[in-house]
Amino acid sequence: MTIPGASTQTDIPLDTLLEDYALLSDTHTGALLSNMGSLDWLCLPRFDSQAMFTRLLGDREHGHWSLRVPGGEVISQNYLGDSFVVQTVWRSETGTARVVDFMPIHGQEQPDITDLVRSVHCVEGEVDVESILRLRFDYGESTPYFRTSTVDGISIVQAVAGPNAVYVRGPEMPHRPAKDCHSGTFHLTAGESVEWVLTWAPSFEPHPPMPDYTRSLESTLSFWASWVEELPHQHLYDAEVRRSMLVLRALTDLQTGGIVAAPTTSLPEEFGGIRNWDYRYVWLRDSALTIEALVEYGFSHAALQWRTWLLRAIAGDPENLRIMYGLGGERHLPERELQHLRGYENSVPVRVGNGAAEQYQADVVGEVMVALETIRRAGCLEDEFSWGMQKAILDFQEANFDRKDQGIWEMRSEPQYFTHGRAMMWAGFDRGIKAIEEFNLDGPIERWRELRAKLREEIMANGFNEEIQSFTQCYDNTQVDASLLQLAQIGFIGFDDPKMLSTVARIEQELLDAHGFLHRYHTDGSDGLAGDEYPFLICSFWLVEQYARSNRLDEAKEKMDRILAVQSPLGLLAEEYSTHHGRLAGNYPQAFSHIGLISAARAINFEEARNR
Repeated sequence: MTIPGASTQTDIPLDTLLEDYALLSDTHTGALLSNMGSLDWLCLPRFDSQAMFTRLLGDREHGHWSLRVPGGEVISQNYLGDSFVVQTVWRSETGTARVVDFMPIHGQEQPDITDLVRSVHCVEGEVDVESILRLRFDYGESTPYFRTSTVDGISIVQAVAGPNAVYVRGPEMPHRPAKDCHSGTFHLTAGESVEWVLTWAPSFEPHPPMPDYTRSLESTLSFWASWVEELPHQHLYDAEVRRSMLVLRALTDLQTGGIVAAPTTSLPEEFGGIRNWDYRYVWLRDSALTIEALVEYGFSHAALQWRTWLLRAIAGDPENLRIMYGLGGERHLPERELQHLRGYENSVPVRVGNGAAEQYQADVVGEVMVALETIRRAGCLEDEFSWGMQKAILDFQEANFDRKDQGIWEMRSEPQYFTHGRAMMWAGFDRGIKAIEEFNLDGPIERWRELRAKLREEIMANGFNEEIQSFTQCYDNTQVDASLLQLAQIGFIGFDDPKMLSTVARIEQELLDAHGFLHRYHTDGSDGLAGDEYPFLICSFWLVEQYARSNRLDEAKEKMDRILAVQSPLGLLAEEYSTHHGRLAGNYPQAFSHIGLISAARAINFEEARNR
């Protein structure tokens, strides 16, 4: 889908558009399924595990699973209700077939089962169904050892490479050495079906016990529907908010409570460029914003699960707080490059791991404290561990009070005093003070008040430039940054304060593109990276929220509609949108973008209700 006036010029080889992918999820990992029936990305058993389908970042030989009707066309693809169960309908000259793809939710009863179900049902006439399966491990670099057996008349393909094993059960797909795949063509007449189940297991353990799949579709649909049913109806953007809330749940690990930023790595911020990063980890900032969104809509249980995850992740070592962790709380996420992959749209390097994990980013403690205050105000009580953790991370913030940082956007240049980061430090102390004042918790309130006041004075003196009448990205430059829009959101300054309004005007002047989408900042090399990037969707959503809260409601709704016009047909958003190419870009689907959508919709609905 493109926006009015946007260019659809393409000057690079065209991989499958990101918006043509659906997300499948079992809340432990996620797969990307194209609208032509190809599974092109899947990491097993976790979001941050090695991929076994890596066609997304390479070519067919790097692993994929295509299920299609030869000579047919896809006439529809949709999620079944409020779920991540995908239905794709094919029509050929001889008949119609329905393909259903999903990852079963086994819950706490069988948390170690990771599997994927693909079924085809001939609805009318007759169809041929072609299945082509290329199993590869280690991001397509390892070809497994294959063994085929038959149990109770069902073919089982076992693929083993190192610690990984995958079992594919269903109609037989013979190994085709010449084509380096397993494949088969199956003829179905009306009423007939075929089904395959792919299951991951450690290679050094026996074949895992198989769940009863007779009700797996029903139970998986029920899981998603029951989770989202408590979401209040929205006057505006109800469907978009519901899907966005579901995306956030899909990216939240059911066992650990960790929330990944995206299920993918290295989808480029510029097609053909080098700004390609691994987002399959738990950023404290992104998680905190997710928790705020969940709590605001009544999902306190998920918030408490994340608070428990946070306690485990930083336990015993809060003085060395990290900006991101692995799903289980892993601290070290070394970054490396995969030389054998050409990258999405020939964008290299393809990276796994993330070197930004070693950065200091001053805003993180404040982001976490704001989220934990939201949980507290929702009625979730603190205990000695949770409040003790908050005091410990404020001690960490105080210990780093005069330290420069890399900023919210993870600059790979020299550290700076970023205005947004200093304001988030102010918010951290502010929330600690309010916890003592309003919830009778203990803590060094006078010291925190002193530090909060010092930060406010410093920010107003060094972060606001009187000559240009705007807050600035850093204390030592005159550029603006979209993150400055958060200053009003955290209560540092009013949405309609003259200094905020003049900053917004400067942001509009310098960072809005010709189609009304907002860039993060000027990519002039000062961030330590070559190349450019496209507008970040969360930044445009922040601007929508600012408009709504500062008596520009009509403009807020117009810009909201403009952004929503570029979401995928299934309601998914990537990190960015390229108005030059008329397509989504960056890791996909991106929690940050969906958080922005939820917050912007809430602001518009609140102001609409107030004006009615």
